[in-house]
Amino acid sequence: MITFVYLEFPDDASRTGTPMFADPQTVTISAVAQVLARTGVTANSGTFQKSDGNVGLVVGQAIGKRARRSIRLNHRKIAANPFDSSINAEYSMSAYLVIDVPPVGYTVAEAQAVVDGFLAYLTASSGAKVTQLLGGEV
Repeated sequence: MITFVYLEFPDDASRTGTPMFADPQTVTISAVAQVLARTGVTANSGTFQKSDGNVGLVVGQAIGKRARRSIRLNHRKIAANPFDSSINAEYSMSAYLVIDVPPVGYTVAEAQAVVDGFLAYLTASSGAKVTQLLGGEV
C-alpha cells in the first residue's frame, strides 16, 4: 500500500517546502511485500528502490499550465532466454499512473474521486480490465 504524505493543489507556487512520500514505501507483488527505501529526491521527484535493485518507484510532478503528477513502478527480473534456455537474460517492465489536472477547477477530493473510480474500474473482477489491456485488447 502506498501512503500519500502530501497531495495538494492547485496552489503549488505558494508552497514553501517540497512534500514527500514516507520512507520506506512498500509495494506488494504476487503476495510478496517489496520494501523500497528512498534513494533520491529532487524538488519535483522522489525515487525509492529495493536493495537488490529489482523493484523501484518513481514519484514526480511537472507544474506548468497544468499539474501533471505521476507514479511509476519499475520491475526487473532475470529469466531464461526464450531462444536459448541455457542463457539467462534481464527483462524489465514499468507501470505508470499519470494524473493531469488544471490549476483550478478540481479540488483534491474531486480529483481523488476520479482517480479512485479509474483504479476501481481497472481492478474490478480480479483485474479483468488490466488483463484485457495486457492481452492487447483496445
